[in-house]
Amino acid sequence: MQSLSEPGGNGATADAGTGPTPVRVVLVDDDALVRAGLRLMLDGAEGISIVAEAADGAQVPAALDAHPVDVVLMDLRMPGIDGITATRQVRARPSAPAVVVLTTFDTAEEVGGALRAGAAGYLLKDMPPARIVAAVRSAAAGEPVLAPDVARRLMDAVAGSGGARQRARDALGTLTVRERDVAVELGRGASNADIAARLYLSVPTVKAHVSSLLDKLGLENRTQVALLVHDAGAD
Repeated sequence: MQSLSEPGGNGATADAGTGPTPVRVVLVDDDALVRAGLRLMLDGAEGISIVAEAADGAQVPAALDAHPVDVVLMDLRMPGIDGITATRQVRARPSAPAVVVLTTFDTAEEVGGALRAGAAGYLLKDMPPARIVAAVRSAAAGEPVLAPDVARRLMDAVAGSGGARQRARDALGTLTVRERDVAVELGRGASNADIAARLYLSVPTVKAHVSSLLDKLGLENRTQVALLVHDAGAD
């Protein structure tokens, strides 16, 4: 198994005075060729820097201890600690980075497991490179990221689950009317600016509602809110 490695070339942070700090990414995949391809794609994109790699979920904590990290791009099926378990461990850390799953597998069980573990997004490896780059930037900005095929599969899977649907509806029932409106928009994948425009609110007010509903629902991120909305059939 390949050990944790640090990339050469681009640095993890911008030099003083040269501009904003880039989005700092850790690549986690047991296939060295996949990691090499992702490095070429992402390190070549403006405003993104690969700060470390890991070939297994067990190596991720060392990468996070060694570098400031904004996004972990996580494979699912790996020897040792799998991607779902590793995602749960990453999200349990103080000031945890966002986790975006990037895999070839899109079963409802794996999608739901990754999102409930705290992943901010779920992408498939056959997506166009530009979409993956955009997803990394979105995750760093706190926006949820779901490949369209993955979202459809997830919604189809939860459609017939009556118990889960009622629990989700009960949870949404604890929100104020405005918080529920914001939650439904999150379920549609809307950004803060989109929500503000649709609900005639300011962006800071939307952010306050998002923070409040996350606290009430006991959830970690916007993607988990979207999953709850889908479970409730409220989208």
